Amino acid sequence: MPVILAIESSCDDTSAAVVADGLVLSNVTAGQAVHEEFGGVVPEHASRAHQRNIVPTVAVALKRAAKTAAQIDAVAFTRGPGLIGSLMVGVSFAKGFALARGLPLIEVDHMQAHVLAHFAEDPKPAFPFLCLTVSGGHTQLVVVHSALEQEIIGRTIDDAAGEAFDKSGKLLGLPYPAGPEIDRRARLGQPTIEFAKPDPGELNFSFSGLKTSILYSLQKKIKEDPDFVKDNLNDICASIQHIIVSILLRKIQLAVAQTGLKQVALAGGVSANSGLRQGLQELGEKNGWEVFIPRIEYCTDNAAMIGVTATFKFAEGAFSGQDVAPAARF
Repeated sequence: MPVILAIESSCDDTSAAVVADGLVLSNVTAGQAVHEEFGGVVPEHASRAHQRNIVPTVAVALKRAAKTAAQIDAVAFTRGPGLIGSLMVGVSFAKGFALARGLPLIEVDHMQAHVLAHFAEDPKPAFPFLCLTVSGGHTQLVVVHSALEQEIIGRTIDDAAGEAFDKSGKLLGLPYPAGPEIDRRARLGQPTIEFAKPDPGELNFSFSGLKTSILYSLQKKIKEDPDFVKDNLNDICASIQHIIVSILLRKIQLAVAQTGLKQVALAGGVSANSGLRQGLQELGEKNGWEVFIPRIEYCTDNAAMIGVTATFKFAEGAFSGQDVAPAARF
């Protein structure tokens, strides 16, 4: 029964987890509030914060799991994709910890781990299943043939859904990250405003044109009424969320029809969005799908998903050498 120490540092969250034979014993994450005043993640600040956070975060993860460093059998880490400076901190720590104790290293693809976060708790989907992975940097439709065989059948050709949320929020003067605030306000409003719905065809996504449509629509409304945003903020948020969710759900329907898979899962940071979660549940009930949506803890970047993925790789003997390097694009 391998006990794995897992490290996640792909962006602005420093996370450490201890996973024993696939069971999550601890999952600890240290955030970085420093980016809020800049309206987005500043890579240099992120990497420096990881350097400060990594040791105490690992210490807390070990303590909560009631494990010592001597009881760890392998060290897993996010190799990429992500911010190169942030990844370097996590990879370097993992290599040092493993080297000092003669432990094997397990590199993990961040996006693959988001999909396998579903195996951190019950109920678990059975292979094969369809997964929509949505985050600030990625939007993908994936056929998960097995734990280590995932086939991307659709992806964004430009911007990701999470970026559309955050950039729209910036236009509205909302704090970063804007996604959760748009979600909160959307529950208080109605989707009364129409925006363009770009469709690049097949199972691919495009959100660049939507951002432009939102910008031009708001500029026109503000020209007619300078107080439009202030007086209609909840309805604007509801309209933005409605259009993004409708685009995502339509592509899921097409993917189910194309693949014939009736098990559908959500993954990634945007899967925490209440409108998307509710919309998929309702769509699943209507069409007879079995829907899997992770707890919020496993939606955002976290080390538990890294450890769960590493458990599958440990069983296959898929280890890395000390020459492994972080990869911003993986």
